[in-house]
Amino acid sequence: MTLDELRARIDALDEQILELLNARAKCAIEIGKIKRSNDAVYYVPEREKAIVQKLKQKNKGPLPESAVHGIYREVISAIRALEKATAVAYLGPSHTFSHMAALKIFGASAEFHPMASVSDIFTEVERKRIDYGVVPVESAMGGGVSDTLDRFLASDLNIINEVMLHITQNLLSNGPVEEIHKVYSKDQSFLQCRVWLKANLPGAELINTSSTSEAARIAASEQGAAAIASTLAAEAHDLNIVAAGIEDASHNYTRFFVIGRQKTTPSGHDKTSVLLSVKDQPGALYALLLPFASAGVNLTRIESRPSKKKPWEYVFFIDMVGHTEEPAVKEALQKVAEHCNEMKILGSYPVGEIED
Repeated sequence: MTLDELRARIDALDEQILELLNARAKCAIEIGKIKRSNDAVYYVPEREKAIVQKLKQKNKGPLPESAVHGIYREVISAIRALEKATAVAYLGPSHTFSHMAALKIFGASAEFHPMASVSDIFTEVERKRIDYGVVPVESAMGGGVSDTLDRFLASDLNIINEVMLHITQNLLSNGPVEEIHKVYSKDQSFLQCRVWLKANLPGAELINTSSTSEAARIAASEQGAAAIASTLAAEAHDLNIVAAGIEDASHNYTRFFVIGRQKTTPSGHDKTSVLLSVKDQPGALYALLLPFASAGVNLTRIESRPSKKKPWEYVFFIDMVGHTEEPAVKEALQKVAEHCNEMKILGSYPVGEIED
């Protein structure tokens, strides 16, 4: 086929795709009417994951699975917005990695609201002013995020989804590397890039800012300045990515939770998070963990935090493979409850994929 013939074929296919997308949207609008009459939730992460997984399995290429995922995230986001606008809070300001995580989960058609603190995110969702919150829970380099874990102690919100975001640090500037004498960013970003900075910008002044987005804003207005920030910040502030992926560790990931008021049904590939307070007696921790082993439930994370109720009293945050509706998980949790002062199920949710 000639170039013109191929382009004509693409134009015809685009018309078919558009017609099918609008047909899908009409079905979603009808579903929205049913949901409104039944007071049902509009964001169903287990259903959305099942749709994408099925399409990946049926995909014969040449589109890679990651492209199918990205395309359908935006299709689902746009069509969900026709059912009902979804308000999402994240740790601000905009164009930060938390913002990127929220976009990866909900797509560009959601309504995004930056918040000043993790506590504010919880409060807005609890008071029903915001539908969902996206909060960081742990990073591969720094461990658990204490603000998030501590807020779960008092909150009745549920974890309903998760995402693992690959944190890629980039040097952003309007000039070449050899002209940079100031670098703006957050202290954590400097720590993650110190080897690269020492090797490539040993004489540059490193200046802390309140966020990586703020760093990009300042760098965009100063000659000889740069910022360490996300690709989203580069686009927002019209900066060039002078050097990409300058973090010292390639396995730099941050895990985010989606919090909301609903509960999820099993997706077939789930995790469950619980909060446990053990009785103060010899062998208490062993007695706590034994039922999981006996039931064949795999624990993926255990972290302790002060209980905030009594000095030297601790609670444990535990993640496990499986959903609370699965027999093995249900059995283990029933037996664990016998050895606890308190057990709080924070939520079961689809296992998050790693996002670049």
